[in-house]
Formats: sequence, C-alpha cells, structure tokens
Amino acid sequence: MSVSTGTVSIMLPAQVNRLTVEDAADRYVDLVRAKTVTGALSPATAEVYARDVTTFVRLAGPGRVLDDLTGEDVDEVLLAFARKPDERRRADAPRKDEGVQSAASQARFRRSVSALFKHAASVGWVQLNPMATASVTARERGGLRAERRALTKEQAEGLIGAARSPAAEPARRTDQRRDQRTDIRDALIVLLLATLGPRVSELVRANVEDFYTNDGVRYWRIFGKGGKTRDVPVPRDVAEVFDAYLVVRASERDKALLLSWRGRRLARGDVQAVIDRVQQRVEPGRRRSVTPHGLRHTTATHLLADGTDMDAVRRVLGHSDLSTLGRYRDELPGELEVAMRSHPLLRDQNTTSPPNE
Repeated sequence: MSVSTGTVSIMLPAQVNRLTVEDAADRYVDLVRAKTVTGALSPATAEVYARDVTTFVRLAGPGRVLDDLTGEDVDEVLLAFARKPDERRRADAPRKDEGVQSAASQARFRRSVSALFKHAASVGWVQLNPMATASVTARERGGLRAERRALTKEQAEGLIGAARSPAAEPARRTDQRRDQRTDIRDALIVLLLATLGPRVSELVRANVEDFYTNDGVRYWRIFGKGGKTRDVPVPRDVAEVFDAYLVVRASERDKALLLSWRGRRLARGDVQAVIDRVQQRVEPGRRRSVTPHGLRHTTATHLLADGTDMDAVRRVLGHSDLSTLGRYRDELPGELEVAMRSHPLLRDQNTTSPPNE
C-alpha cells in the first residue's frame, strides 16, 4: 500500500493482524493438527509442535501481541525454556544437569517456535520474523545426552550379541508358555533398531504384513513421516530372528508385529524397557545405556564409517535430504587415526615403504 504526500510516494507495510500470542498459537496449533488428516504430519509430531507452542505461550505471556515480540524477547523465552526442568523425566531420576533441558529438547523447541513465526510472517500476524535476530541456540552436539549418541562398535556388538543369545539370560524360565517367552521378540526389537535404525514410532506401528520376501530377500516396508514409505532389505541374520519370532508370537490373529505376552501392541515406552533388559546381559565393559534414537544414530554412524553410500544410508533412515544425515553421524573413537593411516593419496607408498620406527 502507498500514500502520496505531494510529489512523494511513501510505501507502508502491509496491514498486520495484531493477534495476541495466545490467539496466534491457538490458530497455528489448529492448522498443525489439521495436517494430520491429510497425512502431511503424523499425530505424534503434531502433538510435539502443539506442546512446544503451548509452552512458548506460557513463557512469552499469552496476552502480549505477537507482532510486538523482538529477537531479544525470543532469546528470553529460549533461555527460560533451557532452564526449565524436563517435566517428562521422573522426579527421582538422577541428573548431572538438574533443571536444564537437554540439547536435543532445546533444539526441538527452537524449531517449533521458528515454525510458528515462519507461518505468522506468511499470513500477516507479524511484520518481521523475530527469529532472524534471536541469538540463543541450543548447546553444541557435545551436550547431547550419552544415551542419544551412537554406541561404539564394541558396545553395539555387545548389545547385538546379548540380543542374539537369549539363552544366556539367568532368569529365563523353561516352563513358560510358548506365547509368554518374550526373549525372541526382544532380540528382534534390538536387531531392527541397531541394524536398520527405524524411528521408534515406525517400529511400534509395524505390522506383520509389512514384511515381505522378493527374490529370496526379506524386506520391511516402513511407513514413515508424512505418509512416506520405504522398502528396506532386512539382513539375513535379522530375518532369521524375525521368522523365529513369528513361531512364538502371542497372537496369530493380531496384525501388529510387536505384541506383549498379553497380545497387545507394544507402546513406545515398552521399547526402551526392552533395550534396558537386554543391556543387563551385556558384559559390563561393553555396556552403555542407549535410547531407541541412540540406536538410530548407531545405524547411521557405522554404515557411514564403513563407507556405505550416503544416499543408501539416507534411504534406510527415511530422510528426504542428505544434509539431515549430519545430525545422525556421530564421532567414533580412533576414526581419524584410522583414516590418516590409510590415506588414499599415500596408500601406494605405505604398501612399499617400511613403517616409521
């Protein structure tokens, strides 16, 4: 819009709908949840956005006008969130950084707030996006909880070995009914997470019919984010455990792959309990706590470290962009030393020259 003052024409900004923070958040959350109907967002992801935006409203002040918030105001909100205790943790859980959100939670919250303002700028709720001048960022990757980082090769092999050797479990009962023996199911869960790196939501949503065989190769059709699917070959060792699990599965009538001994589909929290149970059989020197997301990191890290094509790893994990792999590729102890010992520009010389004394 322009206003003429004599011979000078002055451009004025577009009319802004001066919504309060609370009203804008309510409209945005309704839009986000509507995307679950079309499959553009999963219900779980939509609820994460909704929860973060609700937290933003509380920290920013529900009655303030959204367009009045500056980059400094957003910085204050991000810092307040970073110092807020994680309400999803048990009150009695020991923590080294008591009262501080993890780096992953801070980064997720910032992405949620950024998405809110990106939408607000596109529909005229704000003239300028304050995220452009917000300077507070989450802690660097080194602040990521150890449980979410990739296991080393020794730790991963220890976990996989414990999963594949359920007979070593001291408490295993031989008088259990066939459908109450969960050791093979637990082995399948750990092997799928560690070798294919699915999201935990993808794992618990899996059905038996999602696994099929083509030319002698077992595949898992994984239903991922945004209604996207990917067909991933299952390693032969894992396919054998899959076949063994179907024999002792609790209910042949239920379509869900992972069932409790009562015949109910496993929930996300049950998967962590399975990992922890298998970890108890790992040698103490190779044991380290890990989450399902940490096993996703483990898959990406070791496939890439072994020279697997990046695009193949992207397709296994279900990412649309190669750049996303950077978030899942963790450092491995000694990998730089190995890389320099076998430098491609010096490989011929290394094979003919004696080693340095």
